[in-house]
Amino acid sequence: MIGPLELVLAFILDLVIGDPRWLPHPVRIIGKAIAHAEKLLRAIFGGRGEKVGGIMLLAVIVIPSALIAFLVIVLLRQATSGFLLIISKAALIYLIGTTIALRELVFSAKQVINSVKAGMLDDARKHLSMIVGRDTADLTEDGVLRATIETLAENLSDGVIAPIFYLAIGGLPLAIAYKAINTLDSMVGYKNERYIQFGWAAARLDDIANYIPSRLSGLLVVISSCIVQRSFSAAGHAMDVMLRDSRNHTSPNSGVPEAAMAGALGVRLGGPSAYGGLLIEKPYIGDVRNEDYLPASEKTGYIVITASVLSVMTAAVILELMRKLP
Repeated sequence: MIGPLELVLAFILDLVIGDPRWLPHPVRIIGKAIAHAEKLLRAIFGGRGEKVGGIMLLAVIVIPSALIAFLVIVLLRQATSGFLLIISKAALIYLIGTTIALRELVFSAKQVINSVKAGMLDDARKHLSMIVGRDTADLTEDGVLRATIETLAENLSDGVIAPIFYLAIGGLPLAIAYKAINTLDSMVGYKNERYIQFGWAAARLDDIANYIPSRLSGLLVVISSCIVQRSFSAAGHAMDVMLRDSRNHTSPNSGVPEAAMAGALGVRLGGPSAYGGLLIEKPYIGDVRNEDYLPASEKTGYIVITASVLSVMTAAVILELMRKLP
């Protein structure tokens, strides 16, 4: 189990440095392992055995990731004094910080929002294409900002709340296992011809892993909207829309924080979106009380940051209480 101070310092470290490319990062290593394992397992379990191959992919990625994280923790805990203790603590804090992705999430969204503010819609579409799966070339300004709000809300859960949740209940090994599951889903968990069978297991396990964190994220958005907007009515709208519209999404989890965010901001999210040139009809989420998506998108960033701070503070308190248990 990690300590509360280690968690807080790791969270601050992520805010300060994010995920610099020059430092080794577990998720990038996991991503490369997935790509190599997929090629091998497709060669072995091709054709009708793709679903079995996908299950094997989970086993050869998730279990070793958690085991390696556990062994690294054991190794780092061997240092008890002097310079080695400082190095081991710093390494542990860095590794914990790699499971959290708040800075990268907010920075990516700000690039889109700032481009829209500067009147550079093409640049905004380009920046957006780096963080969403939908087609962005023909999106209007409101469409770009709406997609930005959606990805901020969804990735609040995947990139921040879920890792902190698993760090609190299972330490670094469980958080790394979650990141492996989430990375698998982002790489193979698609419902297209190539991955509908091979990625089935990854998508289902990701749904299970995110069930509790997504609902915690929704509640944190409700609370944070009250703090950011200094309005109990904003929190009330967020809760109402979350309870009403959270199922208006293809994902059983993503709709929860998105619906809470839509209610908090008074905007409508969801609706038809194009993926690979194919228009997908999706239900709308939320009601139109505010038609200006630019200030709404900026408020989304503040709500996401506030919810993240609340989550790490809560987790730190829980970890401290657990440390004091007999």
